[in-house]
Amino acid sequence: MTFADELTLKVVSTFEGYKSSMKKLKELFTRVKAIDHRDNQDITDLLWQLICYSPKMPVRLQSQQLLDEATPFTLEADDPHFSCSMLKFNGFIWGNGSRRVLITHGWGSKAADFTELITALRMIDDLQIIAFDAPGNGSSEGELSNLSLFAKAAEAIVNTYGPPDILIGHSLGAMANTIVINSTNIKPSLLISIAPLVRLRENFIATMTAADVPVAAQDKFFEAFKLLVEVPASYFNLPGLYPDDAAVKHLLVYDKEDKTAPYSYLQKFLSNHPEILIKEYEAVGHERIIKDTGLIQDIVEAVKTATL
Repeated sequence: MTFADELTLKVVSTFEGYKSSMKKLKELFTRVKAIDHRDNQDITDLLWQLICYSPKMPVRLQSQQLLDEATPFTLEADDPHFSCSMLKFNGFIWGNGSRRVLITHGWGSKAADFTELITALRMIDDLQIIAFDAPGNGSSEGELSNLSLFAKAAEAIVNTYGPPDILIGHSLGAMANTIVINSTNIKPSLLISIAPLVRLRENFIATMTAADVPVAAQDKFFEAFKLLVEVPASYFNLPGLYPDDAAVKHLLVYDKEDKTAPYSYLQKFLSNHPEILIKEYEAVGHERIIKDTGLIQDIVEAVKTATL
């Protein structure tokens, strides 16, 4: 088989993987939206799948090359809610410097989605960069995922490789990082939160409302959530989870027009924490913000300053 043939097969495989993952998500959404709620049917089990299924998007060829240059590792995180087992998750390490960077991705994402940022950070001397695919995401085990699994995976990395000097998180990953700071008592010299989720419950509501789930069915789901997780969904909000001394320096970046992480939620949090450095990026969107060249340049400069 020629190199061109191998390349073609990889492209086809990537495309097919993307179609399969998105097809499942679309089918779940369509099934929920098509339900006739007049008989007051309990659809809680289906809502768990809709909300907690994280599409596993395939890795781009450029990103795969980056992963191939990393030292891979596999750790485990306990999943008492869905699989009721220990789930293996995959991680990647670039460099062996004395200053450690840990990157936590967002929902439906993976380590490889930070290719541009990781490539730029690798140009900085004396860094060790760690990224991972949370359980239920990317290349890691798990059919369903949740915030707890993100945090447990990051905590396992901290316990195995030591506390990070720099902690970077996007979206749900930024909230997971806050949980890890609380659970491990680490205090990074630099915390970077990229378009952080602020209110998890409201994100659940937005998903269910988009699928035409009536309020009564939503209430049943939240009751089931509290029974299973032992805390209400409202517990998972950034203002309540965030410790006053989370990091020596905290840089938070956002897009005011972000529909996934509304600025109105973020505004109150920021007003209570004037010590947080903030920067707005216009028209980048919730997912694309991590690939924005201006943001990557700013993060590189912040990391360089923190490592002096």
